Amino acid sequence: MKRRQLLRAAGLSMAAAAIAKPAIAQSTPAVAWRLTASWPRTLDVLYGACEVFAKAVAEATDNKFQIQTFATGEIVPGVQALDAVQNGTVEMAHTASYYYVGKDPTFAFATAVPFGLNSRMQNAWQLFGGGMELMNDFFKKYGVYAIPCGNTGCQMGGWFRREINDPADFNGLKFRIGGYAGRVLEKLGCVPQQIAGGDIYAALQKGTIDAAEWVGPYDDEKLGLQKVAPYYYYPGWWEGGAMIHAFINVDKWSALPPAYRSVVRSACATANTWMQAKYDAANPAALKRLLTAGAKLQPFPPIVMDAGLKAAFGVYREIAAANADFRKVFEAMMAFRNDQYLWWQVAEYTYDSYLIRNRTRV
Repeated sequence: MKRRQLLRAAGLSMAAAAIAKPAIAQSTPAVAWRLTASWPRTLDVLYGACEVFAKAVAEATDNKFQIQTFATGEIVPGVQALDAVQNGTVEMAHTASYYYVGKDPTFAFATAVPFGLNSRMQNAWQLFGGGMELMNDFFKKYGVYAIPCGNTGCQMGGWFRREINDPADFNGLKFRIGGYAGRVLEKLGCVPQQIAGGDIYAALQKGTIDAAEWVGPYDDEKLGLQKVAPYYYYPGWWEGGAMIHAFINVDKWSALPPAYRSVVRSACATANTWMQAKYDAANPAALKRLLTAGAKLQPFPPIVMDAGLKAAFGVYREIAAANADFRKVFEAMMAFRNDQYLWWQVAEYTYDSYLIRNRTRV
């Protein structure tokens, strides 16, 4: 009798195991994706964030979810990353949304717009201010789901072959500048140029362009821009906190098990924090090296900043009048920004300003 009971119990255990194994296998299947980046491998913070993201996904899934990363040009050019995700050439991309303002200017808000949000405000708006929901409502028209996956912080104003003392100095200036900001600077007479990062040095050296902006000291030094354009201006008022996103094909995203979607979100958050921290750590030393090498660091004069502000909001009004998506996101972002600065004026800005003035006193 006991032998029969023992065999019966063993049979039940084997049956249970047979049922459980497929369920577990279903929740953690082997998945292989490809990610195309909009950056060359030499820009080790921007491209490095892709590697940080992919490694975090692999480690969290015991290597069952593998994402192979490709630099710009290895599958498609950087500014075609969105198209590659849309048409299924790759499952996802690591890119800057504002590269695609030619499709619709609303794309700019997910990265940066002139006189918009700083990097911490971007995170707050995206995660808790409704920004991510607003942007993904828009992105689904293009077949992608987007998750914040990096931020450069406030960028520099760029490298110029001649000084900028007045808004009139932008008149006829051939300036390598991307996305929405180029449309604003056109109002000041600028001639914006779309040039890939790896081609900026040669264009400045040959005089094809008169000025160029990229990111900040750490990346700019790698590109060698200080050798061909001596005047280094700040701040990049068109990119107060440039956010990078993971663009994911919406069908591929929907097909992922919930556990894997959670892993992707967590890995994006890791890359988001890593990129900002890496730039913050690397930029001060890079700026010192650039100045030692002869770069002439100069602020944009207030009259130039004021002209940029006026031009930017003039363009906002023009586009909002004709584009309902743009108007909806713009109004939401500006309301959030204005409330944020009420708080920053009380604590954050006061604290930073005091320490900036007194950093060498003790």
